[in-house]
Amino acid sequence: MMVGAWWAWCVALALYVLFRLWYDNWRGPLTQDEIDMFMAKAEETKMGEYSDPAVVRAFLEADDGREFIMSNLVGLHTGDVPHPVTGIPTKGLALLQEYSQRFIKVLLQHGGHPMLAMRKVGGYVDDWNTPPDPGWHVVGAMRYRSRRDMMALATDPALKDVHPLKTAATAVTFSFPTQVIVGFALRPRAWVALVLALFAALTHLASVIALLKP
Repeated sequence: MMVGAWWAWCVALALYVLFRLWYDNWRGPLTQDEIDMFMAKAEETKMGEYSDPAVVRAFLEADDGREFIMSNLVGLHTGDVPHPVTGIPTKGLALLQEYSQRFIKVLLQHGGHPMLAMRKVGGYVDDWNTPPDPGWHVVGAMRYRSRRDMMALATDPALKDVHPLKTAATAVTFSFPTQVIVGFALRPRAWVALVLALFAALTHLASVIALLKP
């Protein structure tokens, strides 16, 4: 009876361990050899056309091995622009959506995922000594498992033909890495545990009921 009732908890625990093995960075901070290797790959893939190599290297050399959130502000082209593959006039938002669909698949493969995607609904409410609003449309936040994964993603051949979609869609943008100080949103480590615990509890209950039936 006990074996029949408790197997679901063992399955749930095993699944959660597998999830954490994938979700967390177990390799520690980047080594200097890895940094040099990734910067060489970045030069080969012309990453410097849209990122400052000095800023990227400084970020990698300060690696603490922890996850981080890349915060992105994006201003889109409001009219039609040529699609980088077909040349067909296409809305900037449609190009960004096409880029995001393909980018997120590769992001998930590297242990990352979207955290937030928000659209702008008003102008600056507070601003001090800042340039005028250049026309922001979208604010996004992408979770990266580690700085190693960020560079593996940035130099992944699967994204070679994807980035032109973003550059074609975007009139102005900037991104910077952040780490959470205070957050009240339920994050994957918590909600995955809760979902698996609910599955185990319901399965356990159903098993007990089945075993008690005459």
